[in-house]
Amino acid sequence: MPSEVEHLVDDGQAYPVVRLTGVLDAATAPLVRSILLDLLAGQPEAVVVDVADLSVRDPAAVAVLSGIAEEIVDWPGSSLMICAVAEGETWHGTGLPVWPTPADAFAALGPPAPGHFLDLAMEPLVGAARRSRELVTEACRRWDLPDLAGPASTVVTEMVNNVVAHARTPMTVLLGLRGDTVMVAVRDHSAHVPRFSGNPVPVTSYGGRGLLLIDSVARRWGSLALADGKVVWAVLDGEQEQPTEVSSVGMAGHARG
Repeated sequence: MPSEVEHLVDDGQAYPVVRLTGVLDAATAPLVRSILLDLLAGQPEAVVVDVADLSVRDPAAVAVLSGIAEEIVDWPGSSLMICAVAEGETWHGTGLPVWPTPADAFAALGPPAPGHFLDLAMEPLVGAARRSRELVTEACRRWDLPDLAGPASTVVTEMVNNVVAHARTPMTVLLGLRGDTVMVAVRDHSAHVPRFSGNPVPVTSYGGRGLLLIDSVARRWGSLALADGKVVWAVLDGEQEQPTEVSSVGMAGHARG
C-alpha cells in the first residue's frame, strides 16, 4: 500500500506549528519538503514541526528536514524545530533542535517579534514598485536603519518590476529585520527563474539588467523554488560597503558571501 503524509498548520500559536501524520519514506519526503517550504516562504520567524504522529519507514528520509534547514539558512533564516515524543533519537539525527512538545519549543524560541516582519500583497500593475518602495522606506525608518532604505528600495524595485513585466502574477513583498540585517523578498506564482551569469547585458536588453543591479547592492541574494512559483530574496546589512555608482543593470538564484 502506498505511503501517505497529511499535514495541518496551526497558525493560532506563538509560532506556526505543522503537524505531520502518516508515513515518512523516500516517496513522501518530497511532499514534506514542499509543505514546509510553502510555509517558510511566508517568512515566519520560526516553524515548529510536530512529528509525534509521523511514522518513519525509512530513517534516511528524515534528512529532508536538515536539507530544508540548509536551504533556508540565508533566507528566510527561520528557526526550524522538531517536536517528537516518540522516536526522538531518529529525529536528533537531523541535527535540528528536538523538543517533546510545541510549548517546550516556544519556550526555547522566546517571544516573537511581529513588528520585525512585514508583508504586502499586490497585483502586477503599474505603481506596484512605488508602493513597495514606500513600504521599504517606512520599514527602514521604523527600524532605525535609514541608510539601508536606498539599497533596499533598489532591490525591491527590480524584483517587483520583474514580476510586473514577466511573471505577471499576483505577488507578495516580504520584509524582515534580524539584528541590523534587512531581508527583502518577493514571492510570485511563476516557476520561471531567470538565470544570472554575472556578465553585462546590452542596454537594449528589455528587463535583463535587474539582477546585476541587485547583485551590486545586496550582501547575498538568491531564489527559492516552490510548488506554485518562487521567492526571490536579498539580504542587506548596515556594515556592507555600498557602491558609489551602479549602472542600471536584472533575476535568478545567486548568493554572495
